[in-house]
Amino acid sequence: MTIKYIDELPIEERRVFIRVDFNVKLDGKGSIADDTRIKAAMPTIRYALEHDAKLVLASHLGRPKGKVDPKYSLKPVGQRLAELLEGVEVLMPEDCVGDAVKKLNSELQPGQVMLLENLRFHPEETANDEAFAKQLAGLADVYVNDAFGTAHRAHASTAGMVKFVKEKGAGFLMRSEVKYLSKLLEKPEKPFVAVLGGAKVSDKLGVIENLMNICDEILIGGGMSYTFLKAQGISVGRSLVEEDKIHTARRILERAQTRGIPIRLPKDHVVAAACEEGAKPETTEGQSIPDDMMGLDIGPKTVEAYSADIVKAKTIFWNGPMGVFEIPAFAKGTNEVAMAVAESNSTSVVGGGDSVAAIKKAGVADRISHISTGGGASLEFVEGKKLPGLAALEE
Repeated sequence: MTIKYIDELPIEERRVFIRVDFNVKLDGKGSIADDTRIKAAMPTIRYALEHDAKLVLASHLGRPKGKVDPKYSLKPVGQRLAELLEGVEVLMPEDCVGDAVKKLNSELQPGQVMLLENLRFHPEETANDEAFAKQLAGLADVYVNDAFGTAHRAHASTAGMVKFVKEKGAGFLMRSEVKYLSKLLEKPEKPFVAVLGGAKVSDKLGVIENLMNICDEILIGGGMSYTFLKAQGISVGRSLVEEDKIHTARRILERAQTRGIPIRLPKDHVVAAACEEGAKPETTEGQSIPDDMMGLDIGPKTVEAYSADIVKAKTIFWNGPMGVFEIPAFAKGTNEVAMAVAESNSTSVVGGGDSVAAIKKAGVADRISHISTGGGASLEFVEGKKLPGLAALEE
């Protein structure tokens, strides 16, 4: 992949448009609940400022559905960014395009920052509208994408505008993502163990198919495991099952067996009558789940077996929790797997979303080689798909 990075681009005293991923969690009162994504972009932002760039930052926040919605304004992000930049003023226009934005853009001085308002206040952003893309491109001499979390989307700010800007490249966060995820696909140190969880098999089908070509072993937990168990004729009670994916799950298990790639499924479960706080957890003896119960976490035998496999691995990819970890009674499996990954002497890559939340909750984030900022993007990358946001940057 021939992509230039920001330290290879001529940015001094030029208008540098950086597509960042400031799609942060808000607390419902308009304050930022988690600023991880803002901090993740700071090395690229600081580098640009240290090299006298005129900085234009652009992001989306939430799903305003193409309309202006004050609760999705990037103003709180701008305030937090100003705090992190310690004294650098962050200019915030009321929109991301238009005459007022163009005027501010023309007046930007080296070392100044302008954060555009939410790109998705315009339906043209997600539609990758060419006229809108040209308006964004008009704000830039150099284009830098550092928003890996949106690299799998062909939007105006991630793909459409790039062809209208002469100089293009990626930021340091994107470089880190590409480096670690490419290593998984190209030359992973063996044994390579994949740990896949989360609710749906349908989200992970392509990933499992591709991992069977490069993995030594796949460990499956979470809601998706019940579809695989049911495909083997095992009773799963009232657990989450994708009925229309049972045949596909059976086919995957057969292919894995033919190729000699073990796909491990839970040996036991933590179950309850309902998925709610206060529900009384019970542990099954084996793989079968009683008719009136639902599986909500992997059981102790499974934790022990999975942990033993993880600790021996030299490369690990983990995406998706092992159970409903948001409820303490059903969090042990996910926490124990997180600890095993942290304790392994391996290159460990944790792929976005709930897995990252689980790693942080377990307090082991600093012991993971790479935590991906993009759940969907990291899955599509590992699936072997070409990401539009990266393809647009290729020379």
